[in-house]
Amino acid sequence: MSGLLEPLGWLVPDWKDLLEIGIVTAVLYRVLLVFVGTRAIQMLAGLVFLVGAYFMSRILELQLLQSLLEAVFQFGVIAALVVFQPELRGALARLGQSRLLRASSPLEKNEVAEEIAQAAEELARDKIGAIIAVEQRVALSEYIEKDGTPLDARVSAALLATIFSPYSPLHDGAAIIRGDSLVGAGVVLPLTQYTPADRTLGTRHRAALGLSEETDALVLVISEETSTISVAHRGHLQRGLGAEHLAPLLAGRSGSPLAS
Repeated sequence: MSGLLEPLGWLVPDWKDLLEIGIVTAVLYRVLLVFVGTRAIQMLAGLVFLVGAYFMSRILELQLLQSLLEAVFQFGVIAALVVFQPELRGALARLGQSRLLRASSPLEKNEVAEEIAQAAEELARDKIGAIIAVEQRVALSEYIEKDGTPLDARVSAALLATIFSPYSPLHDGAAIIRGDSLVGAGVVLPLTQYTPADRTLGTRHRAALGLSEETDALVLVISEETSTISVAHRGHLQRGLGAEHLAPLLAGRSGSPLAS
């Protein structure tokens, strides 16, 4: 039996093979984390489908289909680089960012969550509209660079209330929070590509849904008309949240951010 298995000995990995597999897996996982939730992940899925179709056409000797797919690969790469240039640029910039370098302790998360919840309560009480995006795994730098104003300030309820004051030049856009820092304000967010079930939703709610569809951010919206507090995550919007529910949700103490 050992003689029969001897030709297959190369299939047994040694420690170098295991190390290499681990490194490649970690890199691929990091790349997928960068692209997940963006339009680029759709491009990747489409590319995998086309590659599969190409190999099937070669196996089945479908010459016409094979020739068409080869032409697509020849010119499609250039077209994809042009169409998805913003996503690819942002993704490459984020590859060098380590979550470990900016990981927050539970105490810091709780403090930031309390400040955001307090600001949301004050803004809702004063009927001041606002939208606050809390960055998760997918970085939001590209949105700040494109249309926002970069900042570097520690998050506080007073600062958020000041930014969204009707007399502030940054009150119309969104505020972006990363860890315990306010890193951007006046940011224009993408509107949702889908028609919401509730057609009464305003621009802020549609922008919150749009960002939550493209990234994994938690996006808070305070309605100027109704003073209600809503949170969007992964394309789902939960409305009418009490201020007392925000801090546990933002600090990750309430399990899943939102129910589907």
